[in-house]
Amino acid sequence: MSVLAWVSVAVFLAAYALIATEKIHRVAAALGGAGIMLGIHATNGEAAFFSRHAGIDWNVIFLLLGMMVIVGVLKQTGVFEYLAIWAAKRARGRPFRLMVLLVLITAAASALLDNVTTVLLIAPVTFLVCERLAVKAAPFLIAEAMASNIGGAATLVGDPPNIIIASRGGLSFNDFLIHMAPLVIVLMAVFVGLCWLMFGRSLRYDPDRAEEIMALDEREAIADRRLLWQSLAVLALVMAAFVLHPVLHYEPSVVALLGAGVLVAATKVTTEQAIAEVEWPTLVFFAGLFVMVGALVETGVIGELSKAAVATTSGQLAATTMGLLGISAVLSAIVDNIPYVATMSPIVEHLVQANGGHDVLWWALAFGADLGGNATAVGAAANVVVLGIAARNGTPISFWQFTKYGLIVTVVTVVLVAPYLWLRYLL
Repeated sequence: MSVLAWVSVAVFLAAYALIATEKIHRVAAALGGAGIMLGIHATNGEAAFFSRHAGIDWNVIFLLLGMMVIVGVLKQTGVFEYLAIWAAKRARGRPFRLMVLLVLITAAASALLDNVTTVLLIAPVTFLVCERLAVKAAPFLIAEAMASNIGGAATLVGDPPNIIIASRGGLSFNDFLIHMAPLVIVLMAVFVGLCWLMFGRSLRYDPDRAEEIMALDEREAIADRRLLWQSLAVLALVMAAFVLHPVLHYEPSVVALLGAGVLVAATKVTTEQAIAEVEWPTLVFFAGLFVMVGALVETGVIGELSKAAVATTSGQLAATTMGLLGISAVLSAIVDNIPYVATMSPIVEHLVQANGGHDVLWWALAFGADLGGNATAVGAAANVVVLGIAARNGTPISFWQFTKYGLIVTVVTVVLVAPYLWLRYLL
């Protein structure tokens, strides 16, 4: 690699270390790293702002923005309070039962929507119900972020990397349902067990709090029924457009922005109220992260790493599949899985052609990137969003607090994927 490439690696590692150690705010670290990358010409304005593979992913940014606005309007209706009471009553006030319920809802919703949208909807519910039960929200939020990444792996629209893979590999919505969804169901069952081991024994049941919850009427929480129906109608249309992406060919970001615009224009909610829930620091953090990773793409660092990983497999399909699964999980834990998949997908496309069009390599890339995103706090968009919401609500989750659980979940789930790929495609 060139001297510039090595300098870019040093800048990236320094910025990542600052994010991981929280010596300075993660937004400052990301923006500082992005500024240095531009200053040393590791990337440029053209690539950083307009390149699809080496710049800011505006689809992700505007998808987040649009859904944050929709969530901001929904919060005015009281629907989140309604869901909080309903979920707590279904769980009869028992914290772990509630965690299981919220985790399963999150995974199912992430498969139909995208995982970022799902955590934007579920996180406010979590804070409300945890406050009523007098339990810490952090374990619930961490579990929901991970469930969103696992559940989102099941479908084409569930996780942004899947959309990239489907586009490059010519894969359909049904392809993901057939090849990804069956194992995702198994992984979710395993994940529920891991939640008990990681969090279940520390959650305390308070009978008095539970009695108070059971006495509540969730219907009284609805503050504006007209606004609720308007919001649900728009949200239903947005969801339908997400699911029908292979037919309608509207990018998720476009759908989210249209939904947000219609909702604000058609209701009495003010613009200030609608944008009050937008996590601006999260959006800026993503922008800085994309620029830094894009610089590694521009200088050839990520490409060289990917090629080196593939070269070690000696061209054998089984070795290439397992190597791709492992390296995707590792690299997606270090850098955001979206730019990683954008960089790796052209290489995988070549490998698929060289191996007679065998799609197992696409599934190895998808599982590795989607599940590897659970390993660290910055591995997936949903993780970053959850941490941003947590900090804003006075319950900050540190990088290492998330990562110490994420590493366990990633190792277990990726290890289970390996025999699935071997038995189904390689024997």
